[in-house]
Amino acid sequence: MTTGLIIQVVLGGLLMGFVYALVAAGLSLIFGLMNVVNFAHGELLMLAMYGTYVIHENLHLDPLVQLPLIAVVMFGVGVAIYRLLIARALDVQFNTGMVQIFVTFGLGIFLVGAAQLTFGSDFRSISNGFLSNQTFMLGPVILPMSQVLAGLVCLLAFGVLALISRTEFGRALEATREDRDAVALIGIDRNRVFSIGWGIGAAAVGIAGVMLASFYYISPTVGDNFALIAYVTVALGGFGSLLGALIAGLLVGVVEALTALVIDPSLKQIGIFAIYVVVLMFRPRGLLGRL
Repeated sequence: MTTGLIIQVVLGGLLMGFVYALVAAGLSLIFGLMNVVNFAHGELLMLAMYGTYVIHENLHLDPLVQLPLIAVVMFGVGVAIYRLLIARALDVQFNTGMVQIFVTFGLGIFLVGAAQLTFGSDFRSISNGFLSNQTFMLGPVILPMSQVLAGLVCLLAFGVLALISRTEFGRALEATREDRDAVALIGIDRNRVFSIGWGIGAAAVGIAGVMLASFYYISPTVGDNFALIAYVTVALGGFGSLLGALIAGLLVGVVEALTALVIDPSLKQIGIFAIYVVVLMFRPRGLLGRL
């Protein structure tokens, strides 16, 4: 085990950490906004990855070129999910929490079943993308260029989320997060804020899905693993905190990579859950949690 190898593993973990953080950001945004845990979040990631694959196979567009299109489509999907399902679930006056869980959980099962019916259960991949088989070299460190670009794009997406928080809508979003009942008194349309929040959350996971599709396998259940990591990342960073999701995502990525280096790679998630338990023992709200 050399110093160069450790540096390479850590850098690779940081790059995957940016992807984990962006997946978790959408989940954190939705939960912080309306206290709804989206159990179909992983399936939205899967949907974006399959969309990228289908467009690449039929139109031969590189995933990076597809990025704006998939982000816009996933934004629309998020808005539609809120309007058609979540808004109705929020109006239920009894067992509200259970209704919300079953709605998103049922949506996830439906999306997985639809993907299996359409594409089968075989793994698929994009092997002839623009960055396929290209590497980034920094001294002794060699990293896949597709993974480097994925990390940079996800970091840029976080920058866009930070800019949104400074806009008028961002202030309305924060006000709704603080007191979603009182905002109606100052003329803020709560349903509009909720629907756009769902759209932004779905667009964020869509961007992560596009970048993952450039180097990761695609299957109907690919979202399960990323959803589990996203739940841990959100809890570790603090529910409702985008900055917490970013810090926790980087921590999870590095810990996962180092764990795979010292023990069997199939057990690499042991490190993630170990650091999660340790942090929550001393800070139950997570690193930057306010809820």
